[in-house]
This record gives sequence, C-alpha cells and structure tokens, in this order.
Amino acid sequence: MSLGQQERQRLSPAVFRLPVEKIRDGYYADAYFNHTKTLLEADDHHPTVLMQVFQRKESVLGGIDEAVAIVKQCAGRRGPDGKWINGFRDLEVHALYEGDEIAPWETVMTIEGDYSLFAHLETVYLGCLARRTLVMRNVHEVVQAANGKPILYFPARHDHWLVQTGDGWAAHVAGAIGVSTDAQASWWGGRGVGTVPHALIAAYGGNTALAARKFADRFAADMNVTVLVDFANDSVKTALAVAEALGEDLWGVRLDTSDKLADLGLQRVHGDDAPTGVNAELVQLVRAELDSAGFPGVRIVVSGGFTVDRIRAFEDAGVPVDAYGVGSSLIRGSNDFTADIVMVEGRPAGKVGRELRPNPRLSRV
Repeated sequence: MSLGQQERQRLSPAVFRLPVEKIRDGYYADAYFNHTKTLLEADDHHPTVLMQVFQRKESVLGGIDEAVAIVKQCAGRRGPDGKWINGFRDLEVHALYEGDEIAPWETVMTIEGDYSLFAHLETVYLGCLARRTLVMRNVHEVVQAANGKPILYFPARHDHWLVQTGDGWAAHVAGAIGVSTDAQASWWGGRGVGTVPHALIAAYGGNTALAARKFADRFAADMNVTVLVDFANDSVKTALAVAEALGEDLWGVRLDTSDKLADLGLQRVHGDDAPTGVNAELVQLVRAELDSAGFPGVRIVVSGGFTVDRIRAFEDAGVPVDAYGVGSSLIRGSNDFTADIVMVEGRPAGKVGRELRPNPRLSRV
C-alpha cells in the first residue's frame, strides 16, 4: 500500500540540491567506505555486487527518492584528469516509492553493479532513509489516530533548520495538512501556516484580541486565522473576546496551556484540584462557551505535548477537537536502515543471516 505517489512518480534529483561534489568525494561518508573505494580502485578490482537495503519495523518509507538521487548524481569515480565520471548508467537500481508501507526486513532498494562506483554512498543514503522514514512513520500514526482531523506539523523549533525541507516533505506525504515553515513546504510548492503567536500578543501589551485583530486585518485574506488563547491562562474568556473582535475573520482558536498550569476557567470550577494543561474538560468548556455565545463555527485546535497515544485518547473520548498541532513527538524515536552486499558475481555472498530477499514490489529506477 502507498500513502503518497498515486502516479508512482519520483522527485527529480534537482529538488534535493545535494552537495554533489562533497558527496562524490566522500566528505559525508564513514571513513571505512572511503578506504574501501580507494582500495578497490587502486587494486583495479571491480566486483559486480547486489546491495540490499532494509529496516526492521512496520513502517512507512520516506527518503527513498533522495536516496535514489544520491546514487544517480554521486555514483562514479574520478578520471586521471580529476574530472568526475558518472557511474549511474552502469548500475541497476530498484526501489519502492515514497509513502509505501513496509514490513520488517522487507527490501526497499537494491543497487547492482561495480561496487567501487558506489561504495562511498552507503552512509549518506542510509541516513536519508532513516530520518525521513522516522518522520513518515510518526506522522502516519498520528494521522490515523486523529480519525481524519487535520494534523499540523510543528516540530521546526525542536531540531536543526537544515532538516526542515525533507522532513516537511515526509510529513506532507504521510498526511499532515499543514507545516509551519516555507522550507518544510518547498518541495511541493506550498507555504508555511501558523497562528497568531504569543510573541505578537506580548508586543501588543498582552491584549490577545487586539493582536488578533491587527493580524487579521493584514492576513485574513490570505490564510485561515487561528489565534492562541492561553496568554492570560483564561482560554474561555480570551476565546470569546477574540471571536467578538474578529467575527467572520476568525477560523479557529488554539489551546496551548502549559502542563504546569490549570486554566482559570477550570480553576473556577475545581479550585486547587483543577486539571492542568490542555485536557478534555478544557476543550469541552471552550466549545460549550463558544457555542453558547453564538460562535459554533469557530474551530478548536489543540497543541502542547500531543503524541499518538494522547490523540487516540482524545478521539476515543469524543473530545470536540477540530485539529491537532503536533511538535517534537514527530521527530523522536528511530527507524534505522541497513545495507548489505548479498550477491557477488551472481553468487550468494552475504554474511550469515543476511541472505538475498527478493521483493516483487520494487520498481526499476
């Protein structure tokens, strides 16, 4: 099953803007692969091998187009004059597609040909697969847990900026409805989305309704305006004030109460025993008050420490959430890949336990 490529097309290698010369020269490779390539070339030893790539989990494949691009642009060798001689035409590559659901030990890519042409690339293509598949799997899980409600992908601030482009693409293919930066949306020509932030509210003296009105005056024609309503820790009061101030310009309010705080609306009901953070009762209270005040069309977005388990619990309980903003949990965990030579000159040659695993789902690149 595939989540992404309905027409089974791959992204062009140009999309990735790879540092081609550095990858060709082994700058990002584990040193032992560079030593291997150097030795094979010096010894004029050019074994025809079949390299097989796999991982060990039920997962969703990401990064495969980037891995293919690395092989296409960076396989080869330096000629006597130092110029690069591309070797991809002498290789045969088969691979699955972005968004394919994959099983443990399932072969996701094979590379067949002169090993000296691509020995230096293993570190780089495995890293792409590991990172993007991790994001793809995590986003797919929360999308499923949310039962069709939009997932907003918000981990940009939790990781290095260089990972944004590929991670955003992985999140998009896996079903996230929006990402927060233009870089994350760049590979499909989208734009980042977001809410009226706490910083803008602070810049207007802590007046959320005023900041929201200013924001809507400038941007309502171009985007769905969503406003954070926890600045004063009184989400009901603030949500109502924002709804009054913006009217039809308001798409939704976002609850983001810290897990160290109990919202004032809940404190008024429970006193010191009020539950903290963005919890089911707080969402229900905001929804009820918005509806009672004549704003049933204002959506509620929740964020702040949401994971697949927490989303599933909200959905099982029927909490009236319209969208989930999910951050750091989507880039946590691991989904490592391994590559093994399993055939040499047409004969089995893998280490014990790593035999050839043909996969009829692979497509010729």
